[in-house]
Amino acid sequence: MTQPALQFIETNDDTPRPSARVTRAFRAVSDPAARRILVVDDEDALRNALVRFLKSRGYEVTGVPSGPDALIALESEKFVLMLCDVRMPEMTGVQLVPRALELDPDLAVVMLTAVNDAPTATEALGSGAMDYLMKPIELDALQAAVDRLLHRRELTIEQRNVERVIREEVAARTEELERDKAALRQMALDVVDTLVNAQEAKSAFLRGHSQRVADLAASIAGFLRLDEDLVEDIRLAARLHDIGKIGVREEVLDKPGPLTDEERAHVRGHVRMGVDILTPLTHIARILPYVLDHHEHWDGTGYPRALAGADISIGGRIIAAADAYDALTSRRAWREPMTPRETIEFLETRVGSQLDPGIFSALQSIVLRRKSLVFIDAIDA
Repeated sequence: MTQPALQFIETNDDTPRPSARVTRAFRAVSDPAARRILVVDDEDALRNALVRFLKSRGYEVTGVPSGPDALIALESEKFVLMLCDVRMPEMTGVQLVPRALELDPDLAVVMLTAVNDAPTATEALGSGAMDYLMKPIELDALQAAVDRLLHRRELTIEQRNVERVIREEVAARTEELERDKAALRQMALDVVDTLVNAQEAKSAFLRGHSQRVADLAASIAGFLRLDEDLVEDIRLAARLHDIGKIGVREEVLDKPGPLTDEERAHVRGHVRMGVDILTPLTHIARILPYVLDHHEHWDGTGYPRALAGADISIGGRIIAAADAYDALTSRRAWREPMTPRETIEFLETRVGSQLDPGIFSALQSIVLRRKSLVFIDAIDA
């Protein structure tokens, strides 16, 4: 082993006592609070001297001769700092440090090494030790290292606790804000829903139309395997797509004959009126293009912007198909409803002009599947 780290003078009673330099150091106790330190060194004289010195400085100290003994102590007791020799039989200090930190990640570790073991001490620093001291150990350096590392440990723990409190506070505040935002969103949607009901109440022929279009549009979006959030956005846009009709005159909505040019322009105004109604609801701003585009045609002959093809939002194209289907299968003042098969056959003639071919194909599959299920249910009944 290395030379003894602390020098001793002999007395008449043969009891080893520290030298005058050590005695002077013992007089100043820097920290009266008892904090637990573990000293690990297979050299009995050095270990016992370190234990005595640290106890004199106000610490509770346990000394053990090996790495395995250190692990047993760490499993049964809480220590704030470990002084650990690098060269020991059974288990080296380099091997001990990571295992000790697994047991207590907050443990401050100081390695003790001979001068020619500096590379090994550096390796120990890489495994988690905070510092290392050269043998023979200067007591002033030992005291400074212990004070420094315990202060660093306290700052690290305090910083982690502050960060934890901040994270918890931010999480709690964020959750509270999200609840408030959700409540505001729901309140706004409740108002809009009331407007939808008021709009549909203007005409017996429109009741339930918005909800049916919303369900069918969501089915088409799901059939096309669109993102779940996008499916729900399309569902909401479809629910609100005709909100602007609250501003359309009732006699025009239920007119049994053809509309005049002025009446037709008046009805077409419901699209932009709907967007104007919904625009203040900033949390649903992403769905406004779908509402705005639901009367655009694939060939560019629709309104209000005469968009064509893929320039029309995907939500607008889907709602256009669902809206057309529900309108044709519902009774109106000027005609009786068409059957689902008749409607699909009619809309097929509008593919490429009014309707997106891919979206019509999805609509057709959904409608035919529904008819098959109805037929199966009828047989089972």
